[in-house]
Amino acid sequence: MVSVQDLSVSFGSFDLLTGISFLINDRDRIGLAGRNGSGKSTLLRLIAGLQNPSSGKVDMSAEVTIGYLPQQMKVDDSTTVMNEVITAFSEVTGLSEEIERCSSEISGRNDFESAEYLKLCDHLTVVEERYRILGGSNYLAEAEKTLTGLGFERKDFDRPTRELSGGWRMRVELAKILLRKPSLFLLDEPTNHLDIESIQWLESFLSEYNGAVVLVSHDRAFLDNVTTRTIEISLGRIYDYRVAWSKFVELRKERREQQIAAYRNQQKMIEDTEKFIERFRYKATKAVQVQSKIKQLNKIERLEVDEEDNTVMNLRFPPSPRSGTTVIEASGLSKSYGLLQVLKDIDFKIHRGEKVAFVGRNGEGKTTFSRIIIGELDYQGSLKKGHNVQTGYFAQNQDELLDEDRTVFETIDYVAKGEIRTKIRDMLGAFLFRGDEIDKKVKVLSGGERSRLALVRLLLEPHNLLVLDEPTNHLDMRSKDILKQALINYDGTLIVVSHDRDFLDGLAAKVFEFRHKRIKEYIGGIYDFLRKKKLANLREIERKDAYRAAGGDNVSANKQKYLERKEYDRNLRRLRKRLEDSESEIERIETEISSLDSVLNSADRSAAETNEFYTRYQELKKKHNEEMNRWTQYSHDMELFLQNNPLS
Repeated sequence: MVSVQDLSVSFGSFDLLTGISFLINDRDRIGLAGRNGSGKSTLLRLIAGLQNPSSGKVDMSAEVTIGYLPQQMKVDDSTTVMNEVITAFSEVTGLSEEIERCSSEISGRNDFESAEYLKLCDHLTVVEERYRILGGSNYLAEAEKTLTGLGFERKDFDRPTRELSGGWRMRVELAKILLRKPSLFLLDEPTNHLDIESIQWLESFLSEYNGAVVLVSHDRAFLDNVTTRTIEISLGRIYDYRVAWSKFVELRKERREQQIAAYRNQQKMIEDTEKFIERFRYKATKAVQVQSKIKQLNKIERLEVDEEDNTVMNLRFPPSPRSGTTVIEASGLSKSYGLLQVLKDIDFKIHRGEKVAFVGRNGEGKTTFSRIIIGELDYQGSLKKGHNVQTGYFAQNQDELLDEDRTVFETIDYVAKGEIRTKIRDMLGAFLFRGDEIDKKVKVLSGGERSRLALVRLLLEPHNLLVLDEPTNHLDMRSKDILKQALINYDGTLIVVSHDRDFLDGLAAKVFEFRHKRIKEYIGGIYDFLRKKKLANLREIERKDAYRAAGGDNVSANKQKYLERKEYDRNLRRLRKRLEDSESEIERIETEISSLDSVLNSADRSAAETNEFYTRYQELKKKHNEEMNRWTQYSHDMELFLQNNPLS
């Protein structure tokens, strides 16, 4: 499908990518891994044809189409949401016109056996098939489905795009790319502007999509649920693993241990050889051996060990002043913006030391309530803060409070006190400020850089209540891990608004769901919340809530049973499909093994005596064993599923 061949990218004397090669196959789900600055986004642009390599090339077949979503893009804000989205169907409307033209031409011809007539019929067949694949006349329904999946409500479809925030505007662009149904998606941080529901909808879409996906993401859960292959970029080279992210991390650790062992062995051998040369360099009786050892050293290909930042960052908040037992208590709290009511009759209480998560679709009031808690917005009803509560707040506009004339280092040094001042450079490095970047003025930083700097500053100030609104949007995985561990060790009270399930897992012990102007409390972590809703996908929350809203709480037993049956049947079809695919793969492998056995048993065995034949035969035996194990597990899963049918 796509072939990356010996690709290199250099900037002066610095080599970003060096001679990398790999294939992207039709149904690949590839996650690009690597440290910030390793070249992940550059590689996406090279594949998309938006940047030229220093050497090497990207080859792809003529029929390959690409949908590329960069982290930042310029957008047109002169139309409505729906009108902008349906521009994605320009190919559909063009195909419709081509079908009409071909049909008209065919109806007016009678040379049914001519080459031109047959060629025209074949062309019409191809065009009609492509038209069908793209949804044909159902494109408006497809557009509505995609917009809804990405968090838009029907009332938003006619909104002017100029009224949308940057995050919602990016969702429009993502919707357009998804609806074009390219053969290859190239997605650079697609979850940055999505809430949990929309992320899980996108996971489902990409997992079931009949094309290839290459993506960059710092969302571990998203990578694990979408990707089946991981390509790591390290020191300008790539390492290709046929596994998802979590398994890749294990394999990378094993590879690094092997690299270190091989490197140490080679260094020991080099050291011993150099000692021999030095010891016998001037002895005539050893001259031949010395020269041999020198040649041996010159021929050695020196091993390298991948760079890895093993700096231990035990980042800790300053001890927080002790607050009262009840930190925040709201009663009958409501908030409206003109005629738009966002929160209605909210009752809420949080106690000292609790760590809670606010989740729900964008626009449901999470940020509004956070700003009410810190005193930025007025409201109706009652809100009480406990004794000696000192609040720290992080939001996406937090960077506006930074002094633009200070440098990055000065901004942190100004608030750091005590022993932590000796670790300022390490802290800034953990949050992606390295080398000369710490001497930059705040006024020249990008929006993302300012947000990260504001987050570091917040960590150093003594607060006993932290309210963090999407703190991980501009952090890589290592920075997120450092922040998460610091928050776990934090001895104050924490409220965090986040769509990152991996970040919330193990951090928040209570979840507040924002839905339809109300807040519902769930005891337990983020995955406990999902399980308690009896869902693997938060899309079902909206479906069930809409269902109840339509009929009140008196939902009929028959209708409820119908919904449960529908969910059960969907899961049963998925399990059966998985089992059938495994059986087909076993049959295919056995057929190939059988053909190789025929060669082994034939009179002329010369073909079977090659290394290639033996290697292939062993690979097939191994694959057969692995697939049989998978089939056994799938059969067991199916049996358990049928035994535990909740509808029986």
